[in-house]
Amino acid sequence: MYLSNQSLLVIIFVGIVAGWLAGRVMEGGGFGLIGDLLVGLLGAFIGDWLLPRLGIHLGVGIVALIINAFIGAVVLLLILRLVGGGGWGYRRRWGSRW
Repeated sequence: MYLSNQSLLVIIFVGIVAGWLAGRVMEGGGFGLIGDLLVGLLGAFIGDWLLPRLGIHLGVGIVALIINAFIGAVVLLLILRLVGGGGWGYRRRWGSRW
C-alpha cells in the first residue's frame, strides 16, 4: 500500500481533530497534540470497525471521516474510563491538594 504525503496529512489532520473533539466532549479539555492524535487515530480504527457492524454508513469525504473517528474516539475514552475506575474524569490543578 502506498501512502502519498497528502493522504498522510489528511490522516493526521483527521486524527487530531477527532481526538480534540472527543477530549472536549469527554473531559472538557484536550490531551495535547500527541494525545489528541493518538486518541483520534485509534478512534478512527474503532469507528471503522464498529459503525459498519451497527449498520451505520456515514458516506465519504473528510467530514464523514472526522465524524467516524470522533465516534470511535468517544467509544475509546468511555472504555478507558470504565477500565480506569473513573479516575479519568478528574484533572488535578497545580497547587491543589484535593
